[in-house]
Amino acid sequence: MTPGKVVVLYGPRRVGKTTLVKKYMDEVRENVLFVNGDDIIVQEYLGSQSIQRLKEFVGGHSLMIVDEAQYVKNIGLNLKLIVDHNPEIQILATGSSSFDLAKDVGEPLTGRKTVIRMFPLAQMEISSREKIHETRANLESRLIYGSYPEVVITADNRRREEYLREIVSSYLFKDIFELEGIRHSDKLVRLLQLLAFQVGKEASLTELGKQLGMSKNTVERYLDLLEKVFVVFRLNGFSRNLRKEVTKSSRYFFYDNGIRNAVIGNFNPVTLRNDAGQLWENYIIGERRKKMEYLREGPQHWFWRTYDQKEIDLVEEKHGNLFGYEIKWSKSRGKVPGDWEKGYPEASYEMITRKNYLDFIQ
Repeated sequence: MTPGKVVVLYGPRRVGKTTLVKKYMDEVRENVLFVNGDDIIVQEYLGSQSIQRLKEFVGGHSLMIVDEAQYVKNIGLNLKLIVDHNPEIQILATGSSSFDLAKDVGEPLTGRKTVIRMFPLAQMEISSREKIHETRANLESRLIYGSYPEVVITADNRRREEYLREIVSSYLFKDIFELEGIRHSDKLVRLLQLLAFQVGKEASLTELGKQLGMSKNTVERYLDLLEKVFVVFRLNGFSRNLRKEVTKSSRYFFYDNGIRNAVIGNFNPVTLRNDAGQLWENYIIGERRKKMEYLREGPQHWFWRTYDQKEIDLVEEKHGNLFGYEIKWSKSRGKVPGDWEKGYPEASYEMITRKNYLDFIQ
């Protein structure tokens, strides 16, 4: 961390942000002030916009950590005042949702912040404690139960299921309800269920609205909120050369397979399911996204499809180069689509299967 800068740690609930922060506190052994934005006294001081009160609150501490910072009014402006008048202090703020914290932090802390996003455990993290034969043996578990920390360290599948159901029922929408005042929780759950069944397929906002009895604009707003609380993310259609490329649709994926399966109430083994391909695609794309985020490489991601059903599951642009990836659970060979080859002759193409997936995600 750098004095005079604010590190903002975003991520969904229950992924271990507070645990990580406390471990960091133990290691740095500095003069640390740790506070929680849930505390009304903390809210009163850190939301005051009074330089004097902020100085009194920080005192002589060299590091201040604000957990659940999204609950503090005008948190960005107040953190700016602190670092402006105490350039030696280091600040770490965590938030379980990005939409409110980002809104308050973004403009006031322009040039003064570093953003880190934290997700359910990535395979590249798990691999540091897991031998390769264990990783391959645990693959089906990752497809079914995902990789929330509590799930990974729990060996009993029944307890895993109970834990994931608890997240869905008690934590998944908490920030949306508290910070946005959404009342129709049943419609949020139903929307997620519809998305879960459409993983790897384009989502029509109009069709989703009809099924949910909501307007297209309301569906769009709900989807945006679900993205901002790290439940789902989207890929848009890629196009640069061909008129017949699909560009206006989006595909939605879940950050965690376990949450996806909990939403639809299906924890059956892969061998008993008809959605193994969807589970595999969601897992691989989610893990790739986490890997690129943690490596700070930040490539852009899309899917590619033509109106005559030629498609590539994941298109990645990195350092000015295009990469096309087809993600297959049961196939180990495939042919590059002719339209892709003709339209993007300089792009590469690779099939991601159970044989080579670890090189792609860790």
